[in-house]
Amino acid sequence: MNDMETLSIIQKIAVMALPLVFAIVLHEVAHGWVANKLGDPTARYSGRLTLNPISHIDPFGTIIMPLLLFFLSDGRMVFGYAKPVPINPYNFKDPKKGMALCSLAGPGVNILMAISFAILLRLLLPLFEGVVPQNAWNWFAVPIALMLVYGVIINVVLAVLNMIPIPPLDGSRVVYWLLPDKQASAYYRLEQYGMFILIGLLAFGILGKIISPIIWPIVSLLLGENFAL
Repeated sequence: MNDMETLSIIQKIAVMALPLVFAIVLHEVAHGWVANKLGDPTARYSGRLTLNPISHIDPFGTIIMPLLLFFLSDGRMVFGYAKPVPINPYNFKDPKKGMALCSLAGPGVNILMAISFAILLRLLLPLFEGVVPQNAWNWFAVPIALMLVYGVIINVVLAVLNMIPIPPLDGSRVVYWLLPDKQASAYYRLEQYGMFILIGLLAFGILGKIISPIIWPIVSLLLGENFAL
């Protein structure tokens, strides 16, 4: 499927931005929901266990950066992040394990969402083809299908990217949990340099080489050959 060129600028923004906002909001809500279940109500008291995007918007990560990427990539790429939900690990019986489980919840929800979008795209949407009048089908089918395609891609990217074991990404919390306390403390001192490391990996094209061999086989498995962009 390669119908992106047929869409208006507003449609392009919609088919990429809506799945992105949905993905990052549920990612953060999942962190807070698991934290609440494990005994830390900080996210709940902060009003962050809500699907209302306004509560999770980061001005740069949720609005400015996705729009910049959209226009710099000629409408072919959009990505971003939301405000991290507040979590107090000292409310957990086992702080290291609690943080690891909370961190895994975000990527886990993204994978579930990617699977759900793929099911809607490959099984549910085709049921309407031939039933809906052709003019109406041409008007809404392409944007919806592309929205579902990008829903799969964005959620897989979020899940894989966040599992990279570089603080403060989610994968680092799992590594921190598995390491002995002394080594864990030394490892987590990398957090102050984490964003610089990620930006450097991205700028030199290394990040893409690391995650692409993981992302695209998963995307291909979920979407199938007929839905390649």
